[in-house]
Amino acid sequence: MENKKWIRFVESFILLPALTISSVPVGSISQATINIVNTPLFASLQKQNIKTPDLLAANNAVGLEIVTLQVKAYAIDSYFGAREMPLKGVGMKMVLEAKRNNLDWRLLPAIAVRESTGGKFACKTVNYNPFGWGSCKIGFNSNDEAIETVARNLGGNNPKTAYHYDEKTTKQILRAYNPPSIVPRYAEQVMSIMKDIGAEDITPTVTATT
Repeated sequence: MENKKWIRFVESFILLPALTISSVPVGSISQATINIVNTPLFASLQKQNIKTPDLLAANNAVGLEIVTLQVKAYAIDSYFGAREMPLKGVGMKMVLEAKRNNLDWRLLPAIAVRESTGGKFACKTVNYNPFGWGSCKIGFNSNDEAIETVARNLGGNNPKTAYHYDEKTTKQILRAYNPPSIVPRYAEQVMSIMKDIGAEDITPTVTATT
């Protein structure tokens, strides 16, 4: 419950115009520089009496969390964009749903790449299903709904499917999603894509520039 409250609080800021991100090599992202001065986020935090030195400190939970989410979303969208994949632009949604369901932030985009080449070859018999969810027999009203549904299930938060995914590692989740008996080395293939998207742990460097 606390995690969901924190997500909602962060989301109130995260939809503001993107922060300036530099020095983020696609496929090897681990650090980035975020310029925050003269952005709506910075102005909002200043109104809350959060001073610049505090905002830039690593122990400032709000500022650090937001820039970390921005960097992860940037990495996903950069990966999709560099390969002209239709899912470019949903990076932040994937990052937020991964956090909400305690998943590795790279898992959803990697599955989408493995299953549909990032939306290029999404399920044809149903709408908005770039994940191959339900063997392409289940459609959604939007990519956002598909991301929410798959994340909730893989995170073990759907009582109907929790026995497949709850309390499992990423590799175990993938083996439940597509067992080796059906698709050999599926988990290894997806995890390889995850590595291409970026490092699991990201440590953003926040800077103030004028």
